[in-house]
Amino acid sequence: MLIDSHCHLDFPELAADREGVLARARANGVSGIVTISTRVEKFADIVAIAEAHPDVWCSVGTHPHHAHEELHIETADLVRLAAHPRCVAIGEAGLDYHYEGDYAAQAIGFRRHIVAARETGLPLVIHARAADEDVASILEEETGKGAFPFVLHCFSSGIDLARRGLALGGYVSFSGILTFKNAETIREVAGFTPADRILVETDAPYLAPVPHRGHTNEPSFVTHTGDYLAHVRGVPFEQIAAETTANFFRLFAKAKR
Repeated sequence: MLIDSHCHLDFPELAADREGVLARARANGVSGIVTISTRVEKFADIVAIAEAHPDVWCSVGTHPHHAHEELHIETADLVRLAAHPRCVAIGEAGLDYHYEGDYAAQAIGFRRHIVAARETGLPLVIHARAADEDVASILEEETGKGAFPFVLHCFSSGIDLARRGLALGGYVSFSGILTFKNAETIREVAGFTPADRILVETDAPYLAPVPHRGHTNEPSFVTHTGDYLAHVRGVPFEQIAAETTANFFRLFAKAKR
């Protein structure tokens, strides 16, 4: 059994056939899913999904692409919403310099989410794209003020961010990118990440793993990533399934089996 630690069940590509998506995931051995918030103002939509399905949990947070739209969301708002029993994480939040954007707003939002993770004890789901040095520096600076749990989700960064994040006690989550032909750096990171700090995810509806690359991703496909991760690490699939499931419940401690 695997757990998809990051997907977006509220996105139109999956919402149109959500019951079918969930049925296929369960049939393929996926025992749990976290549907991730990208806008706090739409939290009610994703928490409703989690309320309706005992094997689905959710997070609360603002994706960096929307940080400038939700600067009115304070840490106290995140903490209050995170008290919902089906909410098991803060985020996703972080920095994304791949596109032009309001980077100052992203940094403000990122730090607010970090404080919320510290105050609640819930893990922060971190989005990092083309911003490795700034993400690592903020994590190190904020950890100096007090530790907080976090995961570098859908890891697509460099080795330095991985090592610095792991040194702070963070987890690393691998998506279908791991299976892509040009992802040698990601496979190197997957090889040295400690067994007790590794997770798998889809980031559905995006980044479908081989052999489904180019199609809409969905949680049932996380088994392909898990199988490929086992190959990279030279261990049986059953071991990866057991390790990543145990890691999930350690990190997302509010989630109940």
